[in-house]
Amino acid sequence: MKQVLLILVVVVIILGVGVILFLTANESPQDLPPLGEAIEIQGANHIAEGAAHEEYNSNPPTSGSHYAQAAAWGFYDEQLPDEQLIHSLEHGGIWISYKDVDDQVKERLELIARRNSGSVIVTLRPENDTKISLASWGRLENLEGLDEEKINNFIRANKNKSPEPIAR
Repeated sequence: MKQVLLILVVVVIILGVGVILFLTANESPQDLPPLGEAIEIQGANHIAEGAAHEEYNSNPPTSGSHYAQAAAWGFYDEQLPDEQLIHSLEHGGIWISYKDVDDQVKERLELIARRNSGSVIVTLRPENDTKISLASWGRLENLEGLDEEKINNFIRANKNKSPEPIAR
C-alpha cells in the first residue's frame, strides 16, 4: 500500500512540474512587458522618398514620418534609409543597427537576423550613438557591444507591439 501511495505522489509531482513547464514555455511574447527605453511616438505618416519631415526624437528613430515601402527583413552590410526602416518597425519588426564592429560581430548579427527571418532587419548605421542599437516601434536599446541575450529578449518582448503587427 505504501508503494502505491509513493508512486501516486511521484506521479502527481511529475505532472505538476510538467504543467508548470508547459505553461511557462508557451508564454506569448505579447504577454511580456516591452524592453528598452520608451520613446514618444511621432506618428506614422507616409511621405514621398526624399521628402522633408520633422526631426526624429531618437537615434536611431523608432517612429515618425516614413516611406510607403518597408524594407525587406534580413541582414544588410550597407545602410538603408531610416525612413524605410521605420515602416518596418510600424509592421512590428525589430531593427538592429550597428557601427564600428568586427566581422565576428557582424556574423553573429546575421545569424540573429536569419533566426528571426520574418521580423528582424540588421543594417549598418554610422550615425548610431553606440556600436549596436535595437529599435522597435516606440522602444530603443543602445548597446556598447554584442549582447545576444539582451538582443533576443528585446526581439521577444517588442516584436509586433506596433500599429500594424504583421511580423512573424
